[in-house]
Amino acid sequence: MGSTANAFPALVLNADFRPLSYFPLSLWSWQDSVKAAFLGRVNIISEYEHTVRSPSFEMKLPSVISLKEYVHLDRRPAFTRFNVFLRDGFLCQYCGDHLPSEDLTFDHVIPRSRGGRTTWDNVVTACQDCNLAKGNQLLGNCGMKLLRPVEAPTTYELQQNGRAFPPNYLHESWNDFLYWDSELES
Repeated sequence: MGSTANAFPALVLNADFRPLSYFPLSLWSWQDSVKAAFLGRVNIISEYEHTVRSPSFEMKLPSVISLKEYVHLDRRPAFTRFNVFLRDGFLCQYCGDHLPSEDLTFDHVIPRSRGGRTTWDNVVTACQDCNLAKGNQLLGNCGMKLLRPVEAPTTYELQQNGRAFPPNYLHESWNDFLYWDSELES
């Protein structure tokens, strides 16, 4: 089968046919999707033309699968650098510049040197210039303001924000499932 099989990820949908996540997009390797299908844990919604074979088994690789059991996504999202950037829409929360993640940093609104904690409600996305300008000062002392109040996002909010940043690769069989609640073209 060769290394080309790595080019056949499956879009993973929850039992309600919504992606488990948009950013990063919920994808499984072809091996994981075939195993889950073989074990009866998923429904195959769409397939690639590529086929895998063993001496007693043959199947087309799944391109879209849905879980048979619904996974509740109401848990609190993990507090990670990436999720802070995603919550803030990859915008510096001081100047509003939109930058790629490698050009962003995060800033403690109340600096750690002044008792600030590394929590959802005290950490924001910042460009390096604004982060340096603010330093370890409080907002009132440096003349800077936040674009919006800082709070912990819900999983739903992160999902919605992630939809604004489509992945680099989208297989055509995924299109009907990714933006299903956007307005249809007539």
